[in-house]
Amino acid sequence: MGKRAGRVDFEWVYTEQPHTWRRKEILAKYPQIKSLMGHDPQLKWVVSGMVLTQLLACYLVQDLQWKWVFFWAYGFGGCINHSLTLAIHDISHNVAFGNKQARWNRWFAMFANLPIGLPYSASFKKYHIDHHRYLGGDQLDVDIPTDLEGWFFCTPSRKVVWLILQPFFYALRPLVVNPKPVTRLEIQNAAVQFVVDAIIYYLWGLKPIVYLIAGSILCMGLHPISGHFIAEHYMFIKGYETYSYYGFLNYITFNVGYHMEHHDFPSIPGSRLPLVKKIAAEYYDNLPQHTSWVRVLWDFVFDDNIGPYSRIKRQYKLAKQE
Repeated sequence: MGKRAGRVDFEWVYTEQPHTWRRKEILAKYPQIKSLMGHDPQLKWVVSGMVLTQLLACYLVQDLQWKWVFFWAYGFGGCINHSLTLAIHDISHNVAFGNKQARWNRWFAMFANLPIGLPYSASFKKYHIDHHRYLGGDQLDVDIPTDLEGWFFCTPSRKVVWLILQPFFYALRPLVVNPKPVTRLEIQNAAVQFVVDAIIYYLWGLKPIVYLIAGSILCMGLHPISGHFIAEHYMFIKGYETYSYYGFLNYITFNVGYHMEHHDFPSIPGSRLPLVKKIAAEYYDNLPQHTSWVRVLWDFVFDDNIGPYSRIKRQYKLAKQE
């Protein structure tokens, strides 16, 4: 368990991200894909149902023993909360109400944020734009681990710790790699979140708050659903920086597994990404793909050639000036 991972640096490349040229090729060949862009009218109802389910759960857990609070947080509530973070991911691309209703999307993301327990949606939106625009960008794409993470979390036991602590790295890494001024939306997001937390605490006590926050942290750490964090962009095969997963967990994660398709067409809602693959099958069927997020986590921990350094990086020299 103490053997160090083989990589000592990121995989530096000097080409543009592949999603740019593949998008152009696919649209030239299949212009009907443009009809899939736009908002998903069902998304707001699905998300609302999930939020209400978690509010009901807050009422139900108020009298449980602490061990059962954590049990249900990991096995049920955290799964919903993780799914809600992926709904927020979809909403960040304005697919809940469309590009013409950008503010409605921002406020609805705050509503989807409520069961997560901590403010998240506004900050995620601010940085996720860079992840798409500057994929792999040095000091721009905060989805990429820092050098310190790559250097230290390099053995199986340390990689397990890194996976457990993953939600904290995702929250703190942007402040180190590419800090940005706090926006008004972030302040509003925090105000709304903490007011609702206070109301829940007033009505039902501390256990529902712990249920929500613990579920979010636990299920974004070492959990089968969290395999998507590693599966999406960690370089399991040299030269490939984005991977899709077409398994059943897509049903509860807003099709985030269709990640190659998502980066090619970020304005297409997750619910329609399977249609992209169906229409342009020859562009995706032969690309490397994952078949199990649990297997992804296992390989990440025990394969000496895979670790936090297993990411493609590139320089965007003009990005800071734009």
